[in-house]
Amino acid sequence: MAASKVEIAPFEVTPLDAIPAVCSTARATFASHKTKNLQWRLVQLRKLYWALDDFKASLMAALQQDLRKGGYESDFTEVDWVKNDCLHMINNLETFAKTEKLKDLPVTYSMMNFRVKKEPLGTVLIIGPYNFPIQLVLAPLVGAIGAGCTAVIKPSELTPACAMAMKEMIESRLDRDAFAVVNGGVPETNALMEEKWDKIMFTGSAQVGSIIARKAAETLTPVCLELGGRNPAFVTKKANLALAARRLMWGKVLNAGQVCMSHNYVLVDKDVADTFIEFLKIAYKDMFPNGAKASPDLSRIVNARHFNRIKKMLDETKGKIVMGGEMDESELYIEPTAVLVDSLDDPMMQEESFGPIFSIYPVDTLDQALSIANNVHRTPLALMAFGDKSETNRILDEMTSGGACINDSYFHGAVHTVPFGGVGDSGWGAYRGKASFDNFTHFRTVSETPTWMDRFLRVRYMPYDWSELRLLQRWTNKKPNFDRQGTVAKGSEYWMWYFLGLGTKGGVKGALMRWLVVVAGYYLSAYMKARRA
Repeated sequence: MAASKVEIAPFEVTPLDAIPAVCSTARATFASHKTKNLQWRLVQLRKLYWALDDFKASLMAALQQDLRKGGYESDFTEVDWVKNDCLHMINNLETFAKTEKLKDLPVTYSMMNFRVKKEPLGTVLIIGPYNFPIQLVLAPLVGAIGAGCTAVIKPSELTPACAMAMKEMIESRLDRDAFAVVNGGVPETNALMEEKWDKIMFTGSAQVGSIIARKAAETLTPVCLELGGRNPAFVTKKANLALAARRLMWGKVLNAGQVCMSHNYVLVDKDVADTFIEFLKIAYKDMFPNGAKASPDLSRIVNARHFNRIKKMLDETKGKIVMGGEMDESELYIEPTAVLVDSLDDPMMQEESFGPIFSIYPVDTLDQALSIANNVHRTPLALMAFGDKSETNRILDEMTSGGACINDSYFHGAVHTVPFGGVGDSGWGAYRGKASFDNFTHFRTVSETPTWMDRFLRVRYMPYDWSELRLLQRWTNKKPNFDRQGTVAKGSEYWMWYFLGLGTKGGVKGALMRWLVVVAGYYLSAYMKARRA
């Protein structure tokens, strides 16, 4: 489905002197408490769903204009993604928002009605990136609406058509007092960062993310950072090489490789490196039978600056280009390119490509591969592992990442109901699905002490009485089942519960189930004996 030809307003920067009023209105709306009403939130989510449907042509035209993103990817990874996000939040919001009763309490406190109340954090700022300019702005907005927050959105100025299309859609369909879009570049972002927020959600580079985090720290504002990293892919000799090549190729051509989770380099067993490269070429030919440049499905690099950044990596590499390599600055086109390297100091290994290029580094052993990956970037946003179960389990155990994918390319981050986030310097926090609701929610613990209980609370009042404290401790304090060396002590109490529970480790519920089976077995045996008699 091709994007329809529609008129999109020219990019218009929000006046700096208008920004404080926009933020003040959003804060005042939250202070009115109307966003705490669950039905109000549901109405806003339903309106957003239909707005995405009604503005689909405009949004897809904007994606074509900004990134030359084809209709297939625009629908599948942007507009339709957020529509499904809306429906998931709508269908589950009552469950997500329901107050939770706390049950893991000492018996002496069981009458105090402990519970966790889900409350919106307040007014939030959402700063979006250019690579998925619709999805990565509106998916966080779905979470903010569901949680009951008001929000100000700052889309990327590098995708101006998308920014204007979203501004028109949001401000014409949603509550304008609760949700607003501020457009502009660095000055406008700086002005927004001078405002007081209850949370900031930022998706983008680690460099800008660190600036956002430092500024937010001045006012102790919590942040959710979705950044990136030099993500590794591992391919062992036990991997399905054809499948690994095809799936990793997909990871570097979707959105022209401008995906924060895509692999930056592939660590492949040297015994199968040549075969893997041949399978990459086959996958390339399958996906682009007439060449990548002629394909209507391959996006372009967002602008000349990023084109030249990627080009510089290819120009300066000491490695050998084994696939691709063609570039056309007039079209901002870079062919999907693989470079065989043998040094960790190569620019292809030192920088995040964030484009359709990647390096291939042959290794002798999995030990070497893990050592290299942990040296290149200890906490990447993603890792991809292709091998047998013992190998992939070892990779998961010995390397940290925001998310991980076994036998595929970043599919762990391609499902809208699954939590997604980084770790360390690849990001803080997570969102999507229920995690989106939680991201913008304060979990408020509430207790309610009945007035009649005061006679039982004498222990906390002065003058203190040691005998009352000892009595309380006998009721509430648990005893350890381990000694000073950390070894579980299997004393008489342990064996008593072991036999009473018929050997189960599943607690009271597990013991009851086993006793039910025993009793049922006894009666069934007795019944069968009676039948035979």
